[in-house]
This record gives sequence, C-alpha cells and structure tokens, in this order.
Amino acid sequence: MADKEFRIVYKGGTGEIEEKKSRFIAHIAPVTSEEEAVQFINGKKKEFWDARHNCSAFVIGQNNEITRCNDDGEPAQTAGRPMLDVLLRENIHNCVVVVTRYFGGVLLGTGGLVRAYQAAVQEGLANCQLLSPKTGRECSIATDYNGYGKIEYVLREKNLPILNTDFGADVVISSVAPSEMVENLNTIVADKTAGNAVITWDDEIRYDILDGQILKF
Repeated sequence: MADKEFRIVYKGGTGEIEEKKSRFIAHIAPVTSEEEAVQFINGKKKEFWDARHNCSAFVIGQNNEITRCNDDGEPAQTAGRPMLDVLLRENIHNCVVVVTRYFGGVLLGTGGLVRAYQAAVQEGLANCQLLSPKTGRECSIATDYNGYGKIEYVLREKNLPILNTDFGADVVISSVAPSEMVENLNTIVADKTAGNAVITWDDEIRYDILDGQILKF
C-alpha cells in the first residue's frame, strides 16, 4: 500500500467516543512549535481539570523533527504513544492532540486503552479540516495579448490555478505549479507562444489551494 501523502491540520476539531462508560474526548489543533503545543496541552488540562486523564501527543516539523507524547497517569504506552502512532501513521504534521478521559468505573485493560485512545484521535481527525500541501513554485508569466488566451488555456488544461492577472502593456499571469511540472510547463508555454512569453519562477515552497487562494506552509 502506498504511503499516505503529507498532511496538515488546517482547522482543528474535536471528537468523542465512549467505551464501557468511559468518555474519551479528542481535542486537535494545528501548531508550529513545541511551545505552542505545550500551551495548548496546558490549556486543555486547565479546562478539563475534573477529568481523570488528559493524555497528549504532538508532531512538529516538515519531517516530524519533534515528537512528544504523555500518558498522564495511564499505564505506560497505553495512551500517549498510541495517539502519536496515529498521527505518524496518517502522516499528519504540525499537530497537537489531547485526549480527555472521564473514567466510567470499568477498567479497560492495556489493549482496550490503546484502542480507545487511538479511536478517539481518529474521530477527532475526522472532524478537522485537513490539507495535503504539495511542493512547488510560484511563477509569473508575461506575454503579449495574443498569447494571453493560449497561456490561460494551458493553465486550465493542466489544472493549475490562475492566482492573479495584470493587464498592462503586456499581460502578467500569476500561478503556481508542482515542482515536477516546472520544466514541462516551460516547454509548453514556449511552444504555444512561439517563445514570446517569459516565465519567472520563485523559490520552492509547500503550498495548497483553498477557495482559489494559495496557502503557504
């Protein structure tokens, strides 16, 4: 099975499951630093001070350079680590999760705890808005008015967004393309305009498109 694509939490969410009268409530948020993650965790512990446990896990960095987890009083390796494993398995980056447990009076055993905490995280992720940023480069394409329609057609055919169009002495179209399409787009634009268009490429970024706007990560 192919690896899951790189994903981030754009908008956080919550999810709740119940297992043998215990309530497991997952709180998930995007973060960009360990300090942000710790602040979020401490905030949830304060908010849900009456819960038996507030277990946590977070991943930080483009390659998950920082990973942390905490069982908060549950038996070792039954809460924080299983929660972290879900984030890693789903290839989620720059994310923190706290699972609040209200004890229902019935012991779940180590296997039951692992399954419950993981299920809570999955339920929380299902209620988040996730994005899958790509590696690519922004570009500006300058052309005369005869080439404008041709370039617009090429971009739409390649499913590349038109982020902005400036009409002056020439037409300048702003777009963004996945890195693997850069050389191909150079060739196609040159061919379609008989070399009368100039493409200027910016440095490589991670990005996604939402509601016609570029989001950079």
